[in-house]
Amino acid sequence: MTKDITAEHVLNDLRYLTLLARSFPTVADASTEIINLEAILNQVAPGVEVIGTLESVEESVEWLRSNPHPDLLFMDIHLADGDSFRIFDAVEITAPVIFTTAYDQYALEAFKANSIDYLLKPLNASDVGRALAKLHRLTSVERSDYGSRARTLAASRREDVFLVHVRDKIIPLHRDRIAYCYTSNEKVTAYGFDGAAYPLDKTLEALQGLLPEAEFFRANRQFIVARQAVKEIAVWFGSRLTLHLTVETPERIVISKARVPEFKTWLRAVHPAE
Repeated sequence: MTKDITAEHVLNDLRYLTLLARSFPTVADASTEIINLEAILNQVAPGVEVIGTLESVEESVEWLRSNPHPDLLFMDIHLADGDSFRIFDAVEITAPVIFTTAYDQYALEAFKANSIDYLLKPLNASDVGRALAKLHRLTSVERSDYGSRARTLAASRREDVFLVHVRDKIIPLHRDRIAYCYTSNEKVTAYGFDGAAYPLDKTLEALQGLLPEAEFFRANRQFIVARQAVKEIAVWFGSRLTLHLTVETPERIVISKARVPEFKTWLRAVHPAE
């Protein structure tokens, strides 16, 4: 099948933006993933142009805001600083998307229905060729439609209720009840406004992608805080900030100097000046 796929089958000027994660055990593994995808593209569609590789949500948003969008996005679900669906919250993506990741297959059908294709790692020439052939068959209107579907999929990833397993019970925890999420010793716990603790089976990175960005902020490696829980902000050493919440926390919540501008922008957006 891949022998029949050429640059003429896709677009003569088709350009690819690959959003590839650092979610690999070593930097060498990440480099191998990039090299592998580029090698496959050269094999199944020789002559196409890879116009960039981006490794984080922040870097991707900045690039997409500053450059014309490519004809196709290869997008890994997990990027260096969180879930790639956060990109859709920050910038309107009109290009069709091919998701690539070593993700659990539970959402496979949803991804296939709302993107050009969904490719499980390790990638191979047959799957990539099939996805490019599908892109070639689409009209310009259909390609734009797939861009809209990807945005819808990103929005649907937000969860309103988390199921918490406590002993022999399953407790529904609505996100409105979450004051903050905290990770320690590879365990993640959500704390309610009443101080109750709820163990979660998700990583803080996964929660960051599932909780709406307008309501929750990733303060640092250990905390995600709800805007309604922020009671007081204090200047800390080295131009950092510390947050005091309406509920007690296991340790001080410190926002680094580098992230202070982002935090202030987020806070102004949800607490506009009167």
